[in-house]
Amino acid sequence: MNVRAREYGLQFPGATAELNAITDVPGVEVGYTTLIRGDDVRTGVTAILPRGRERVFTPCAAGWYSLNGNGEMTGTTWLTETGSLALPVLVTNTHAVGTCHRGIIDWLVGAFPELPDDWALPVVAETWDGYLNDINGSHVTSADAVAAIDAATGGRIAEGSVGGGTGMNCYGFKGGSGTASRRVDYGSDSYTVGAFVQANFGSRKELTIRGVPLGTLLAEDDPLGEWAAPAGSGSVIVVIATDAPLLPGQLTAMTRRVPLGLARTGTSGSHFSGDIFLAFSTANEGALTSYFPNGETPYEQLTFIPWGQLNPFYDAVVQVVEEAVVNVLFAGETMIGRNGHRSPALPVDRVAEVLTR
Repeated sequence: MNVRAREYGLQFPGATAELNAITDVPGVEVGYTTLIRGDDVRTGVTAILPRGRERVFTPCAAGWYSLNGNGEMTGTTWLTETGSLALPVLVTNTHAVGTCHRGIIDWLVGAFPELPDDWALPVVAETWDGYLNDINGSHVTSADAVAAIDAATGGRIAEGSVGGGTGMNCYGFKGGSGTASRRVDYGSDSYTVGAFVQANFGSRKELTIRGVPLGTLLAEDDPLGEWAAPAGSGSVIVVIATDAPLLPGQLTAMTRRVPLGLARTGTSGSHFSGDIFLAFSTANEGALTSYFPNGETPYEQLTFIPWGQLNPFYDAVVQVVEEAVVNVLFAGETMIGRNGHRSPALPVDRVAEVLTR
């Protein structure tokens, strides 16, 4: 497993859960398919299963938000309509969205052959990896999407150049996949808020870690800044998970706090970066169903934390997003890909020395 920011002595606010990962939320599973082949394939698929494979049809309350719409997250019209999410969520590269959408369908058909004919509106999100990856080469297949779902597990997960984050860049350094979590108490109960980030955003001059502006200090060796695309292009996808009982509207409010965590790392939100966020709650199991009617069905009920008590959960969102992005950068290793393009690793020893002085 990769070394994380805290292992270099960095301090972050808030109390982490056991693994400091989105998989601290009970039931959440994460799986990767990582594709590194030849000189120009640097891509993959990440699967996030809100309740694991065994309870894939049990809805979760959910909400979403787009800070900047130069990107894609499918299934959001249905999510807005019903406030619920049940199927695996996949994150990949921009031109593999359709393939991964089909992959979720293929997985459902293969895993549950007894199901009647039905419809599925999966959530698939993307960021652009065309600097390092041959993004037009159709290298991600539906089988790769199925494999990512089948590989999903709880426990500690890898970060950096894995899954959908394989070919991504962040603040002019090697980007990719990252995660973090926090514990939040509510009366005598304790809940977890976790984040998964696919980080492919930010220009070098913006980079800030724990309040220290590092862009000028680390200005050298910035091949992405010298490339044709505008600095800061790429996109960022964030998935927030919690076991706290929340309404769909409250989860949407949680996603609107994600940009505050991103901003702590320096970004001002590039026009060419699709910044799209999803949040779900695994509480209230059995509610928010949407089945074909078969006579009169029972009422459904939702228990939820009062709106006036949400500030600690908003704090947690900001904290986990900030730390997950920093974990991405600390996990990065220099990668060379398509046409010899190079994405340098963050010089973590130098950064840690500056930040811990």
